Amino acid sequence: MEYRSLGRTGVPVSVLCLGCMNFGGVTPEDESLDIIDRALGAGINFVDTANVYSRGRSEEVVGKALQRNGKRHQIVLATKVHGAMDDNDVLAAGNNRRHIIEQCEASLRRLQTDYIDLYQIHRPQSGIPIDETLRALDDLIRAGKVRYIGTSSFAGWQVMESLWAAKELGLNRFVTEQPPYHLLDRSIERELIPMAQTYGLAILPWSPLARGFLTGKYQRGQVIPSGSRLESDSQIQSEAFRKRTAQHFGDLAYNVMDTVTILATEKNVTSAQLALGWVIRQPGVTSPIVGPRTMAQLEENLGATNVVFDANDFARLDEVAAPEQAIVSYYTGHMMDFKPTQHRW
Repeated sequence: MEYRSLGRTGVPVSVLCLGCMNFGGVTPEDESLDIIDRALGAGINFVDTANVYSRGRSEEVVGKALQRNGKRHQIVLATKVHGAMDDNDVLAAGNNRRHIIEQCEASLRRLQTDYIDLYQIHRPQSGIPIDETLRALDDLIRAGKVRYIGTSSFAGWQVMESLWAAKELGLNRFVTEQPPYHLLDRSIERELIPMAQTYGLAILPWSPLARGFLTGKYQRGQVIPSGSRLESDSQIQSEAFRKRTAQHFGDLAYNVMDTVTILATEKNVTSAQLALGWVIRQPGVTSPIVGPRTMAQLEENLGATNVVFDANDFARLDEVAAPEQAIVSYYTGHMMDFKPTQHRW
């Protein structure tokens, strides 16, 4: 297993992070415990969950697994806060001090630990000033209950605002960001990744397989397979989500999938391993988050760390999955430079 620094912290984490969203919910507890044990045995030392995953059940299963195998102090344990924990209580959600501190205590109990290595804000919330959020997180760090803090699905400007506020107020700053990133969505390459490289944030991509699309299970012209992630999502999400899903199944996506399949066959790996391996090898990426539902899916994910790419492989994928391009300025006619600066501050 390869290890990389968690941003500017210097903490070494595995190039795959075990996402635990399915555990205690879609994946039964016994199988979840076995998957966690297998992942840690394979060298994964980075585990990510959230309080809203099955309303606390995921955290409970992770805590039980770490108590059972005795490896709590050998892993970097991450969880998140923001989402509603009670549909009938308006106080049970948000990025305010009250909710953050309350849910940190609840997560500690469920995880059966006295500290969280990485505590993340699950989504931005425009109605709450970032200093309100940062002060609560800073207090948790100073109390020894949290080691580091991070964000998930923040825009580049939102992360930058948080860094500015932390510097101005003398507070602990965010050290990680979790964005969606895969061959069908490379938008973070324009601003978020260069910003992260410049200021020393770890990028922890979620959905590196595009909700399972890049595994090859979805075929052009066919209906969504029964039991798949996208089928279950379409049943519980809004009409707007279903429309976006329908757009997802277009020629551009299938053209990408065709090239992934061809390259995977040439390398004698699965399509999922090829697509996940591509994310692992992208500049600025620290650890993609994999969310196996079964032991077989975990085993397949582990194989992605061994996929080797050359310049021609990347070029072939770029042809069908075009990277974000630099923009020509309307005012000057010059190319806008989104590259990271040479020196961090």
